[in-house]
Amino acid sequence: MQNKKHSLEFEKPLLDLEKQLEDLLQSSKETDLDFTKEIKGIEKKIELTKRDVYSDLTPWQKVQLSRHPNRPYALDYIERVFDEFEELHGDRLFRDDAALIGGPAELDGRKVMVLGQQKGRNTEENLKRNFGCPNPEGYRKALRLMKMADRFDLPIISIIDTPGAFPGIGAEERHVAEAIAVNLREMATFEVPIIAMVIGEGGSGGALGVAVADKVLILENAYYSVISPEGCAAILWKDRAFASDAAEALKLDAGELLELGIVDEVLTEPIGGAHRSWDEMALTIKDVLAKELSLLSKRKGEELTRNRYEKFRAMGRFLSS
Repeated sequence: MQNKKHSLEFEKPLLDLEKQLEDLLQSSKETDLDFTKEIKGIEKKIELTKRDVYSDLTPWQKVQLSRHPNRPYALDYIERVFDEFEELHGDRLFRDDAALIGGPAELDGRKVMVLGQQKGRNTEENLKRNFGCPNPEGYRKALRLMKMADRFDLPIISIIDTPGAFPGIGAEERHVAEAIAVNLREMATFEVPIIAMVIGEGGSGGALGVAVADKVLILENAYYSVISPEGCAAILWKDRAFASDAAEALKLDAGELLELGIVDEVLTEPIGGAHRSWDEMALTIKDVLAKELSLLSKRKGEELTRNRYEKFRAMGRFLSS
């Protein structure tokens, strides 16, 4: 899946060079001729082009990268970061929701509860996963697992990657807004460490419903916003074509979110984005999660809940002279 070619418009110059390199390597293999000098020249040009293309991305380009079809999803990271993951199913009220997965696992020998919003790689998987948009039963399943974690003193790690909660009639009939609201309230009370990490899209209440955490991390090319750029453009400009302008105005990219105090740390991605090196990105995530869990484990339950409450109450508070 990692090797499947898919390029965004601003990546085209890089993809052209990579194709040239691929063809040259193939020719060298087939003709048994030495193209070492030419290969090294193209490799150097690729590295320079990578830095040029990805060094100054606009907020809209970062949104596009966050949605890249080859970008690692929650299960891809769970497989590489955690051991002994055991997926648990169902909310014990209605049904299982495959858009939100979760279960106990181990991180460097420490037992944790992992939650993740999961997208699909193809049409069949996306239909099963509902394109990563959880229904109310997904949030209720998450709550069931978080309550279990709180009962057994397991830290909670929530992996966020969703355009938003599913807005369909069935979801509204089963009270998706209420399910998210209950999660917000209950997550504020859990006396175990909670870490939320946005790996791709972090859309609105669909993301926040599993993100009331002691530490909120975000990958460099992920976004976290009250609304998608397209949705914002449709409201403000009556035209989704203004999505790039909306992305700029929303201040939804990782660096600005850090400045505003919405997230606590930005995780650097491999040059070109997480989709270019799943293993490298997973190693970074594993190191940061282990570090943060070690620090949070020194805090007592009451201190965790108090700090968590104050953290979220402080968001959006500004002083002006």
